[in-house]
Amino acid sequence: MNVANIKKTDIADGTGVRVSLFVSGCTHHCKNCFNPETWDFGYGTPYTAQTEQELIDALSRPYIRGLTLLGGEPFEPDNQRVLVTLLRRVRKELPQKDIWCYSGYTFEELTGDSRARCEVTDEMLSMLDVLVDGEYADELRNLRLRFRGSENQRLLNVPKSLKNGAPVEWRDG
Repeated sequence: MNVANIKKTDIADGTGVRVSLFVSGCTHHCKNCFNPETWDFGYGTPYTAQTEQELIDALSRPYIRGLTLLGGEPFEPDNQRVLVTLLRRVRKELPQKDIWCYSGYTFEELTGDSRARCEVTDEMLSMLDVLVDGEYADELRNLRLRFRGSENQRLLNVPKSLKNGAPVEWRDG
């Protein structure tokens, strides 16, 4: 997996001050994507043990609320296989931090039958707190939406959604 960018103090991609990891590789190719260079799986730099430690160190700061995964597409199977190891570490070493993930796949696609599913999808979902799901739809663009770009995208409470077997909207607070 390649890393497109790391933001160590991000306030745009989830609640509070966050560490955001932008991964490379996406097959959605949404019209007017804000990050089209990340469609290429070879864009950026390789994810290494040093990258992972850099993320853990940044997340360890007391003012950091959590980790956000974006892209590209975190739920591309090749990306999931790497990200799941990072999420295991965050859950073990920094259990007080929350984890958000942006995906062009819907919750239903990630829990059902889709090309995104692989041997670690269920485990990766189980470690998320919030999923911003659905492809960006330029014709539904709305700049007033919180933490998302188009009206079809949802903010989901992942633990409640998994428990109910259906999407449950996330509510702040």
